[in-house]
Amino acid sequence: MAEPTKNGLLSAAILLPAVSLAGASVASGQDIADPDSTAQGDVAVTIYQGGQALVQDVRQLNIAAGRSKVEFPDVSAQIRPQTLSFAAPNTAIVEQNFDFDLLTPVKLMEKAIGQTVTLLRTNPATGAETRERAKVLSTAGGVVVQIGNRIEVLRDDGLPVRVIFDRVPPNLRARPTLSVNLESTRAGVRSAAIRYLTPGLGWSADYVALYDDKTDSIDMQGWVTLTNRTGTTFHRADTLLVAGNPNGGGRNNNRAMIRAGTESANREQVGEFYLYPISERTTIANAQTKQVSFLDVQGVKARKVYQRSVDWLRNDGSPINVSSNISFSTSRAGGLGDALPAGTVRFYQRDSKGTPQFIGENRIGHTPMGSTLSLKTGDAFDIFVQASVEKREEITAAQWRKTIEYVIFEDGEEVSRIEERRPDKYWQTTMVYKMTNAKSEAVEVDLLQTGLDRGWWSRDYRIVAEDLPGEQLNTNARKWVVPVAANSARTFRVTYATRY
Repeated sequence: MAEPTKNGLLSAAILLPAVSLAGASVASGQDIADPDSTAQGDVAVTIYQGGQALVQDVRQLNIAAGRSKVEFPDVSAQIRPQTLSFAAPNTAIVEQNFDFDLLTPVKLMEKAIGQTVTLLRTNPATGAETRERAKVLSTAGGVVVQIGNRIEVLRDDGLPVRVIFDRVPPNLRARPTLSVNLESTRAGVRSAAIRYLTPGLGWSADYVALYDDKTDSIDMQGWVTLTNRTGTTFHRADTLLVAGNPNGGGRNNNRAMIRAGTESANREQVGEFYLYPISERTTIANAQTKQVSFLDVQGVKARKVYQRSVDWLRNDGSPINVSSNISFSTSRAGGLGDALPAGTVRFYQRDSKGTPQFIGENRIGHTPMGSTLSLKTGDAFDIFVQASVEKREEITAAQWRKTIEYVIFEDGEEVSRIEERRPDKYWQTTMVYKMTNAKSEAVEVDLLQTGLDRGWWSRDYRIVAEDLPGEQLNTNARKWVVPVAANSARTFRVTYATRY
């Protein structure tokens, strides 16, 4: 037994009788039989990340002198009418209307309530057809009609039934249509342009990077993925993509960026946005996803980075894999030389047979040219770090003062007003980081100790001793690059003086 549709009406293909139009006509410029026909003119589409687009459509129209009505079929079904602007020589717009009820069997039945239609039934045994005039009473939960003095519910009783409508109900369109009332000082054919914003049309960036560990380089391709859910196809559109965060689009949180770039990309900008034009006109079909190439570079300098970040001075319950990252620059000198829109980077690497194999992916935010990125592709199979507290002991205030030569001041200066808030207890902690490498080659591990800035009461921690000189990234993190020989283990120690 077939089931009702979501809104309670009967399915056109299963329960709802087949529909047809007797002598009905549709708006000019629309051809129901040809879904690829269009009334659009010269279309330009500017698409923003986040699902918003600006559509500009220039059509050649024969506009009468004085007051007249002109229709624009094939606009977006999700048009924001309040954003519309219209321009034509010697013409002013008086009123606009957007007809968004589209021609469907369900809508035909809804609009026919109170009207009379023809029911055509076919006897499956004899093929004989019978016609009856019926008045549509309701479509709530099913189609209820009145035939003469009887009330009948159209249902799936095994008898083929078609409903024939005398005409298309007003404001029911085969395609989304914008109509405008104009006042023109002259008659004749001229260019008429409409411009409007619409949701439902968006784009995203995807990158394919082939990493070569022998040359420490990547070949990168960039793809734009266009998605159209506006309910309308845009034919042979001049397409422009805008990368950036318009108001309301949220901040650019680029966790993969190690250092922000300072180079200007060779791309046009409008306001704070970079523009990425599609080189050729393209048809963006409704309910379609399309990919277009916008970046193709080879030999970008890159390197593999093994990294482990330890939070605060604590014990690991067991050894933990280091992360495997690929780091590269978007600078011109590095070989890429472009600003990258936010998207997903997928990395591949060739195996011993030369076949590219997928090794991981990560997302980037909007990235200016000259930036340094470090993208985690996964966890290293063979390299582990286990952090543990080897010793933690309380020290006296006098011992604390002896570590003054190692103090790390906030913003380069000691904050004197905090001193009187210092607690009475001071601690010295020795951390040991046990590193193992099961690879047949030596590696370097970027070891990060984070969580050092615990708040105003413990901001001036001190490094008393360290096996290798470290780099202070900020008040919260310190970094060491630790070599680990092939097929070996290494123990690395750092002693901290802290107060809390």
